[in-house]
Amino acid sequence: MTNLELINSAKESALAGKILDKEHIIALLDIDPKSEECKKLGEAAREIASEFCKDRAYIWAAIGVDYKPCKMNCHYCSLGEKWGIVKDESELSEEEIVEIANEYVQNGVRWIVLRTTEFYSVDKLIKIAKRVRKEVPGEYELGANIGEFDRETTEKMVEAGLEFVYHNLRIREGKDTNFDPNDRIATLEAIKNSPLKLGSFVEPIGIEHTNEEIADAFLNAMKFGAVITGGMARVPVSGTPLGELPAILEERFAQIVAIIRLAAGSKAPDICVHKASKLAINWGANVAVVEKGSISREANSMSKSYWNGFDPDLAKKWFNDNGYQVFSKEK
Repeated sequence: MTNLELINSAKESALAGKILDKEHIIALLDIDPKSEECKKLGEAAREIASEFCKDRAYIWAAIGVDYKPCKMNCHYCSLGEKWGIVKDESELSEEEIVEIANEYVQNGVRWIVLRTTEFYSVDKLIKIAKRVRKEVPGEYELGANIGEFDRETTEKMVEAGLEFVYHNLRIREGKDTNFDPNDRIATLEAIKNSPLKLGSFVEPIGIEHTNEEIADAFLNAMKFGAVITGGMARVPVSGTPLGELPAILEERFAQIVAIIRLAAGSKAPDICVHKASKLAINWGANVAVVEKGSISREANSMSKSYWNGFDPDLAKKWFNDNGYQVFSKEK
């Protein structure tokens, strides 16, 4: 098939509610991201976004709870103990977390995720979640992004008012990280077999990754039933092993997000881009991330301001400029 035929076929597959197969995903990833054909790909993805999300956009809002060195030493993360980047440990108080959550709700976010370092106490996180649920009224979904856990823990999470978990098998897990991929998969199995919904993005996408690796990461997220997926780019952090590799080009990143939009079909109607990209939004992403607190993509970052200057008002503007309307809850 020609590239245009591949794009049309992917669009038809999405409209039929199917998940695109690996061979087709790789073929689309082979398209030159700066070509006219790739623009057609983006246009097709935007049409599918209108079909499945009805031009409704949402904001995913993260609260980085703690900033501490981590012995897992992921090659792209500022928290790696070996890199010596973390000079002063810090942690948000429950009062600060509640304050940030309230601000998010007032700004119309849909998802609020409590994000922690790998070995943060699950019991402590559950205690925080209960307090957020009690003190932060509004129409939002509360979730967690924490280390590995089992099926029994998912029951405690649900009881605490948590509705979703962000987790995945990251690209080059076990190579650019010291995680055992089987441990990550066990947690994904626990989530799949629980009432919790799964958010799982293709990440951290860099110039070093092959089309096959990107396709595998996406298909793995879908295998475990991700209801929201998308793409997260690797941000170069000076002092980490991958810190000298440049970030992926915006056109290439937007292409990957557009392909994820087409490949997910109706199985994951909401597609996220992080960090935010105007082009990716124009090419089908209807979710963007705002975040405060601990940020692992920067050195010594525990900030009360929005990371990278991207706040809810700017997110709404970018979505509105591209024909979306932002909502705080699912239709």
